[in-house]
Amino acid sequence: MSLNAERSYKMKLRDVENAFKYRRIPYPKRSVELIALLAISCTFFLFMHTNKLNSRLKEMEVKLQPSEFSALGLTGNHISGHDAGKHDDINTLHGTYQYLKSTGQLENLDPAHLNNTPKAERDFVFYNRLEKTGSQSMTRLIKQLGDRLGFDTYRNIVRPSRPITDDEENENDLVEQLFELGEHAVYVEHANWVNFTKHGSPSPIYINMIRHPIQKVISAYYYQRHPLIFAQTLMRNPNKPLKNKKFFDTKFNDCVRNRVRPYCVFDAHNPFNGDWRRFSLHLCGNSEICTHFNSETTTQIAKMNVEREYAVVGSWEDTNVTLAVLEAYIPRFFTGATEVYYNRTEQFTINTVSHDTHLDKDVEEYLKSSFSFEIELYLFIKQRLYKQYIAVHKNAFQSN
Repeated sequence: MSLNAERSYKMKLRDVENAFKYRRIPYPKRSVELIALLAISCTFFLFMHTNKLNSRLKEMEVKLQPSEFSALGLTGNHISGHDAGKHDDINTLHGTYQYLKSTGQLENLDPAHLNNTPKAERDFVFYNRLEKTGSQSMTRLIKQLGDRLGFDTYRNIVRPSRPITDDEENENDLVEQLFELGEHAVYVEHANWVNFTKHGSPSPIYINMIRHPIQKVISAYYYQRHPLIFAQTLMRNPNKPLKNKKFFDTKFNDCVRNRVRPYCVFDAHNPFNGDWRRFSLHLCGNSEICTHFNSETTTQIAKMNVEREYAVVGSWEDTNVTLAVLEAYIPRFFTGATEVYYNRTEQFTINTVSHDTHLDKDVEEYLKSSFSFEIELYLFIKQRLYKQYIAVHKNAFQSN
């Protein structure tokens, strides 16, 4: 193993502001001149966008409305007999219930058959979080549950840059370091699925969160164009080039309609992943095939991993359902999650940037085609989540 690789993955833990314990990753030394140049660049950049900064900061203060995370399907708040007749789409909670009932699967639906937690070989949760899915909110919830239930919580230091996949050596280093953290703990990192068994290590309890792939990319588009967010990325990566005013002012619909490369061309041959468009990547793994965008093969591998390896993959689009499933299937780490979340919901609204979610018809059609397999994976995961919930609350459904 090279010295640089060893340094980049050397595990040192320390407490920080939010009391999470971090994997420490050293940053390269910078000269005084570079720091001064960066400061001047940031000042100039922020000056360019002064007119918009105040209005955008005010937008950030506005609480995230439920409609942003509830645009697709039902939320757990809508479980009632009155609503059931209105929603027969299999991609909704009640639609899934009606489908299971009509096909005779409901009677034999058993939570034990849908729970991968007992299959884990250690009492350790690995949350290899997807970007722009509300992962910061889940990370904060996990921290508060750790304080309450008595388990340790760890996360990685953000690196200035990293490849979209890890090689075999770095993957093995991660496995070894997570093993050193011990039992009764949760570790959080933007990472791809890893086969721990292949590396001779006991498998953890996998969890994750998802969001509709198109809404996820729209969110990333505006998030990365927010002046404060962009300035923060410059601080982490001083080699990042500055952007002109057009970059920040172009609407997503216009960017896609004009096929602006690389940001708004969503085809399988575009290697760009700066907006984390490869929804299936984190659930597929570090193999080369997993880097393919909107790939049927990648999608099938990701489905298999979710079905076999993940205890729960939830979504803030279905907050109540997700929290209930986490409590039921991973009680050691998530007992009381609903109570903690709703006790102070505003604490869990993090890294949200107000933006326009409207899609023009031509843009929407192009994106649905470009993300067809990514959407298929998303719907597969949502249906699995609904099945897990229905299996636990079957009697409540039948009494309505």
